[in-house]
Order: sequence, then C-alpha cells, then structure tokens
Amino acid sequence: MPSFDFSSEADMAALHNAIDVARRAIDNRYDFKGTSAKVELNEKDRLITLFGDSEFQLGQIKDLLFPAMEKKEKESTKRLDDLPVQRISGNKVKQELKIKVGIDSELAKKIVRLVKDSKLKVQASIQGEAVRVSGAKRDELQACIALVTKAIADFPIKYGNFRD
Repeated sequence: MPSFDFSSEADMAALHNAIDVARRAIDNRYDFKGTSAKVELNEKDRLITLFGDSEFQLGQIKDLLFPAMEKKEKESTKRLDDLPVQRISGNKVKQELKIKVGIDSELAKKIVRLVKDSKLKVQASIQGEAVRVSGAKRDELQACIALVTKAIADFPIKYGNFRD
C-alpha cells in the first residue's frame, strides 16, 4: 500500500548560509558601525540570537536576516518563534528566535482531521513528529498532498518518504 509522510525539517545548511549573509550585511552597513549589532546561530539548541542597541535595531537586523532566509529556503521564516526581547548590560538588547522542527501535536491532529473530513480514501496517522498518510491509489495520495498544502499555509510542511 503506497504511503508518504508529512514532516517539517529545517535545512540547517541553508540557515547557516543565510546567517552568514546577514552577518556580512551587518558588517557592511554604515549605521551599524560601532554598535553591538550581530547575529548568532546555535545549531545544537536550534536558536538564532539577535543582539543590538535597541529594539528598532533588532527590527533592522530582522529586515536583513528574513529575506536572506527566504532566498535560501522558501517559507523558512514561518518556522521561527519570536521570544520576548531581553535587556542585557545597560542599554543593549537581545532577542532569541526559536527554530521549530517537526510537526507539533496540535498541527498533526489538525492534519489528520483535515484528511479524514476530506472523504478521500486514505488513512492518516501521527508518527512522532510526522504524519503518515497511506492509501490504495497514488491519485488519492496526490489529492491529499494538494489538500493539505493548500489548507496549511501558516507553517512550512514538506512531504516525502514516499513508499510504494
């Protein structure tokens, strides 16, 4: 019986490249000279940390970082979870952006419910941080892919691991 998985994995190499592009842009900008503006990536904890002199400057850093991320991997900024801005040492600020990997249980339940309500002849089940969809015909699976990618637009979902 053919099957495939809906999942959500961050391309860490593309993210690393986008961070490097943003760092170079920050180093070259005249209005960032002599400030604490910088971007750091912690791959182990899946955190991007933005440092700046003010919240306005953090917004400018995001304006450099987000287009670089979108250019490397489409819809990658939807995967970021903004944590609150923190004050550090005097007038400096930092903000952490958490990189969400995998499909959380709420979204997985929403996908399963969407597939079951669609009346397609496929079965969906939650497999950890992925949703496995299986059916008798490839056409039904392709219709399911089209349905879910159209319905879930606020989080980047990929489909793969197709088994025949």
